[in-house]
Amino acid sequence: MSLKGKHIVLGVTGSIAAYKSALITRLLIKKGAEVQVVMTPSGKEFITPLTLSTLSGKPVISEFFASKDGTWNSHVELGLWADAMLIAPATASTIGKMAVGIADNMLITTYLSMKAPIFAAPAMDLDMFAHITTQQNLETLKSHGVHIIEPTTGELASHLEGKGRMEDPEKIVDILEKFFETDNILDKKKVLITAGPTYERLDPVRFIGNFSTGKMGFALANECAERGAEVILISGPTSQTISHPNIKRIDVESAQEMYDAALEYFPEVDIAILSAAVADYRPKVATYEKIKRTETDNLTITLVPNPDIAAALGNQKKPGQKMIGFALETNDEEENAQKKMTKKNLDFIVLNSLKDTGAGFGYDTNKITILSAEGRKQSFALKTKKEVSKDIIDFAFG
Repeated sequence: MSLKGKHIVLGVTGSIAAYKSALITRLLIKKGAEVQVVMTPSGKEFITPLTLSTLSGKPVISEFFASKDGTWNSHVELGLWADAMLIAPATASTIGKMAVGIADNMLITTYLSMKAPIFAAPAMDLDMFAHITTQQNLETLKSHGVHIIEPTTGELASHLEGKGRMEDPEKIVDILEKFFETDNILDKKKVLITAGPTYERLDPVRFIGNFSTGKMGFALANECAERGAEVILISGPTSQTISHPNIKRIDVESAQEMYDAALEYFPEVDIAILSAAVADYRPKVATYEKIKRTETDNLTITLVPNPDIAAALGNQKKPGQKMIGFALETNDEEENAQKKMTKKNLDFIVLNSLKDTGAGFGYDTNKITILSAEGRKQSFALKTKKEVSKDIIDFAFG
């Protein structure tokens, strides 16, 4: 039973579908999970805390302060306790607050403190669900890594027919079960991930670099950590942030610094995912003073090769270690990716093309094809980088 012993925070909001949260609680308990219900104030108008506390065996949490004696409910502790948070039903109001971080109730503060994977099952009338604001909020949550359990089409509280009916409790619990069945693919594995660009200094104020943001590498780091891996994330300069306690971040600037860090940690890991956009060349000479502009002379910069991180790790790879590389191509994409995989002794290579709209540097989305050294191949549609990271891990290790 994949839910046995799991700690689930069940968020209940003010929707007529809140009555289904009682069945969700009962099903989760029967599967062996521990359930802590957190309700919004309006949720109590639709189902009583007494019902849910009886089913869960735990007092329902709704207010920040438990009583007038100074005791309070810690959303931070809930975020650390949980293996998953499920918000079912999730109203348009709660979805909007989640998307922009309006922490005006215990449920939203718990959501903002949550370290574990988060699932949300929308429930609302068809016009509210179809509204552009709701759809934009849902896309925002997806980009933040929230798993959206799509509502179904059926009769709604308004007696209209349309999409907005919360998914059935049995299917919601089944989705959680399937998630935890695959969640332990990387349990107790050590994973090295490189991410972001490298900057190669010309002088104290200028550098040669690229447009990488590190979004893909950071999504992979979070995905691996959520699946139980201990992650060493070696990142070039980027504004991306991490919060998962299983991720150790090492910041570097240049290709040489990334090379040194990768070689230091590679012997102790099971898997290396090389998603960084490492500069192939660096200036032969970097000056200690700012290069001044002149009116007549052209500036000539001599470039020399940087060390090849993937090739170096591929040469050192031991039996049992796996390596995943990336290939961003503009022409002869698959042929070039195959050559790179063979040359650098990779087990898998993730190919994307700048010809695909929404793929490559700077986007929140990516469109990939994964190739394996054993001859497997799978292409995927344009997805968020969070979803792409799941596809990569599932293809390589699922």
